[in-house]
Amino acid sequence: MQPVSLNVSSSPSRPTDLNDIVLDDWVERWLPRPWRPYARLCRLDRPIGTWLTLLPCIAALIQAAGGWPDLKRLIVFSLGALLMRGIGCTVNDMWDRDIDKHVERTRFRPLTSGQLSMRQAVVFLLAQLLVCASLLFFINEQSRWWALGVLPFVAIYPFCKRITYWPQAVLGICFNWGMLMAWTDTQNHLPLAAVAMWLGAVLWQIGYDSIYAYVDMRDDRSLGLRSTAMRFGDRGKAWIGGFYLATVLLWAWGGYAMGLGPLYLVGMMLVALHLSWQLAVFDLKRPDRNFKLFRANLWTGVLLVGAALAGTLP
Repeated sequence: MQPVSLNVSSSPSRPTDLNDIVLDDWVERWLPRPWRPYARLCRLDRPIGTWLTLLPCIAALIQAAGGWPDLKRLIVFSLGALLMRGIGCTVNDMWDRDIDKHVERTRFRPLTSGQLSMRQAVVFLLAQLLVCASLLFFINEQSRWWALGVLPFVAIYPFCKRITYWPQAVLGICFNWGMLMAWTDTQNHLPLAAVAMWLGAVLWQIGYDSIYAYVDMRDDRSLGLRSTAMRFGDRGKAWIGGFYLATVLLWAWGGYAMGLGPLYLVGMMLVALHLSWQLAVFDLKRPDRNFKLFRANLWTGVLLVGAALAGTLP
């Protein structure tokens, strides 16, 4: 299936610089100089990805526990989200070190700009994996197998943009894997409703990460890379709207099948309104606006957590 052509040439509204690293942030001000490239490599300076990984997982923990999860489990899964996001970003930048220098948004990342060597990145990756592996001692056996199951997806994600227009689907699987583990660790089984919630989160990610992909579309085309944005072309709003609609329907059914209270459906209505707002302001040719819309999905995650918690109230 061929991608749809879309001209995203520069316009007066396009900013002169879409670099995603803020060069005068807390990393520069507070961290020792040798630590800074590592903090940026695992995206400590850009926590939006960690929140987008963690919030659906917290919602799943709440649903599985029938209320607020115990503190130990919350800490373990929070650390897992932080570490797995850092591992994924490190692997991605190692694969893309020769590509990122040609992309406006990524040209200052530590590997492509020469702040770190590949050897240093490998050592850092192994250190992150070792720390992450230590968390396996705090979850049950079934969840440990699920944790190992996500590693192949993390490894192949950077390669997907070279062979398929759907790398965002693989990323969605990785980002939301913790939702499945939340159920297996809390209840030792995985009900169909929980799978529906996870699938809804994957489709949500395909939607919002497609908005993000439009930021890089011009550079990706020149480099021969692929994304859902290139596949959707000028039908992006319709495609993303379809994914968002499927997300709301799956989340609504999942909550209903779990027996969550009516306040959960109120939360789903708020989620639907927020996603509708995103579609209303989404502009295929405004990379600056799309970058902000991607980050606005933090509120989708917050609403999902709020809905899950409200739905467990007596």
